Amino acid sequence: MLLIDDERLSLQFMEKMLQDVEGLQLMGKYQDPRQALDDLPRFKPDVVFLDVEMPEMDGIEAAEEILRRSPDTDIVFVTAYEEYAVKAFELNALDYVLKPVQRERMLKTLMRIKKEKETSKNSTASGKLQRIHCFQSLKIEVSGRSPETIRWRTSKAQELFSYLVHRRGQPVRKDYLLELLWADVEWKKGYSQLYTTVYQIRKTLDQLGIGLKIINCENGYRLDISEIGIDVDEWESSMRRLPPIASKSLDEHLALIERYRGDYFADYDYLWAESERQRLRTDWYNHAEKVGNYLAANGEHTRAIALYLRMQQIQPHLEEIYFRLMKLFDTIGDREAVEGQYNRLTAMLRDEFDLVPRADIREWFSQWMSIR
Repeated sequence: MLLIDDERLSLQFMEKMLQDVEGLQLMGKYQDPRQALDDLPRFKPDVVFLDVEMPEMDGIEAAEEILRRSPDTDIVFVTAYEEYAVKAFELNALDYVLKPVQRERMLKTLMRIKKEKETSKNSTASGKLQRIHCFQSLKIEVSGRSPETIRWRTSKAQELFSYLVHRRGQPVRKDYLLELLWADVEWKKGYSQLYTTVYQIRKTLDQLGIGLKIINCENGYRLDISEIGIDVDEWESSMRRLPPIASKSLDEHLALIERYRGDYFADYDYLWAESERQRLRTDWYNHAEKVGNYLAANGEHTRAIALYLRMQQIQPHLEEIYFRLMKLFDTIGDREAVEGQYNRLTAMLRDEFDLVPRADIREWFSQWMSIR
């Protein structure tokens, strides 16, 4: 264990409080965090108690550097301001103790750290990470297992991780991340929350044991995913390799359509993902439309209907899909389904846009009704 606090009396008080705690070894105490960083490789401490408010290098900056050099080290922040601690560390995300430090609170912190260490020691690595899934929701796929959702400590941790995946291993500057994710927070507290969130992600990834890491670089971060597949990238690559639509290649085209499990990060309201979301959705729709037209032209009306219904789920506001379904249902003689599609279109346009169906659709439906 190391103690870092620029106030000499605080260090002495902490040392006295902890010196008779069974199983605890104090390796060093420092008023200068930079000196502590220099000695870190020698001690490799399990835990560092770190003051937040220090003049030369504050505790948040020091914590980030500690974790970069020693990822297995736990950090406990020490601060005199409860309101600052709550906002900066989001209560359950990281532990913290308030000055003046109370022995009971300190022992509670030490018990939590001990429990986490035992849990981590008894757990085994999940396996090799093979793929990150971005269609519909963020999931990871470990060898030999189905894709699963990561349980993040906070929504910000999930979004920051998602954004680093979005950047595909490219470095992202800290100031850009602040503008993107903490634009409404004063910059100093914003940096505190950024460092805290990176800490959360690193701890979560470490607990998963899948070999995925956030790397510090160029005053920013990048996610080391060089050997990991991304479902979106693999899907686009397969799209580029598709042969022309024909009877022999039809199943391949349909299989690729099915691999589009939902829009890019569709379960999350990430504004930064919207452009990519729309681009991928458009690519999928254009491909599905070509396959649907091929099926309809070759008399495979039932399969064409199934495909257009799937397209309707992805693009529920496109009139043309409703119109094509109306015609396909008419072809197979399903009168109720034709009327159902027209009524759904009418209701959607009225409720969403205060409009009525296009003139050509209304005319087609009117003629259809008149001859039946």
